[in-house]
Amino acid sequence: MGKEERNIRDEDAIRLTLAGNADAFRAIIEAYQSHVYRAALAVLGNPKDAEDAAQEAFVKLYFSLPGYQGQGFKTWLTRIAVNTAIDHRRKLGRRKETLYQVEAHDESLPYDESQAPESVEEDLLRKERGRLIARYLNEMPASHREIVVAFYMQDKSQRQIAAEQGIELKTVESKLYRARSWMRKHWKEDDFR
Repeated sequence: MGKEERNIRDEDAIRLTLAGNADAFRAIIEAYQSHVYRAALAVLGNPKDAEDAAQEAFVKLYFSLPGYQGQGFKTWLTRIAVNTAIDHRRKLGRRKETLYQVEAHDESLPYDESQAPESVEEDLLRKERGRLIARYLNEMPASHREIVVAFYMQDKSQRQIAAEQGIELKTVESKLYRARSWMRKHWKEDDFR
């Protein structure tokens, strides 16, 4: 299939997807899934992370299709995939950093940042720690929880949070300060071991 023929089919699939045809979007995924996966893998270097980022890229693609301008679909999709993989890598870095901070206080659990959990036990411990953090977040007042989730878990900047919530940047800084103070007061370090 030539490049021009592929472009015509892409345009048809996009038009049909925008009209609500789920099969057309599935056709886009099937045509480009290996390309998107390879782009994500080039950024992340880990097959599992690349799969996650590729899936997320297709979700972003779906919601971005109304803004597609009709030029260079494959290039546009690759840009979405690479940016999604970069965001994914940032999130992974923050999660590792958070886990490291929690585990750094427990000398019985040496932590090597360069390695993801490999054993079933390590994976179960990580999941249990995640459930514990979720439980603690649910105990937090809603006003604090909202800002903590946006900043620490969704990786949003203070400026981005201010814009989304329609508040001043200083208000976001103040809310984060109060949320951190609340966490120090109500959460004990031992609870995370």
